[in-house]
Amino acid sequence: MSQHIRYFFTPVSPWTYLGHARLGEIAARHGATIDYVPITLSAIFPKTGGLPLAKRAPERQAYRMSELKRWPRLLGLPLNVEPRHFPTDDRPAARLALTAKARGHDIATLSLAMLRATWAEERDIADLGTLRRIADAEGLDGTALLEASETDAGQQHLDAACEQALAAGCFGSPWYDVAGEPFWGQDRLDLLEKTLAGER
Repeated sequence: MSQHIRYFFTPVSPWTYLGHARLGEIAARHGATIDYVPITLSAIFPKTGGLPLAKRAPERQAYRMSELKRWPRLLGLPLNVEPRHFPTDDRPAARLALTAKARGHDIATLSLAMLRATWAEERDIADLGTLRRIADAEGLDGTALLEASETDAGQQHLDAACEQALAAGCFGSPWYDVAGEPFWGQDRLDLLEKTLAGER
């Protein structure tokens, strides 16, 4: 029986960006499926004790910066540690991706394009014009998706996704769930792969 990964993520997290493609590669190696579930941390942090970056202690912010410099070098990924458009509102991008998902589209590459826009391309994914162009470039109808995502129904998709994340114990991004076993952070992907392989 195929194994299944529920993947909760905000489309503006650098850690999500660093792990996104690797998760797909790991799943492919083990014949696992992925349920991509974009969320907003503005709905997760207040209920789980998390703090936005600007409110964290200076020591935590400094360590985050050290890690942001280490991991891209290790993984060979381009990443601007201080992008022009971060922090930014993650809700429009999450709503767009969830709307595309609800219409039957595979949102793996769309989500990666959004992540890359922030962390490698200096683009603002809170801007609806930017989102439309990203969706169009992925072969989707960006205008139609935005019109649908910026409605009450679009927000309901996001609210439901965040409730799913909270029910799964999620308190940060990226968050992976394999048959109820949680993994927080792209630096846990090796452990996730061992679980898929039956090694732990």
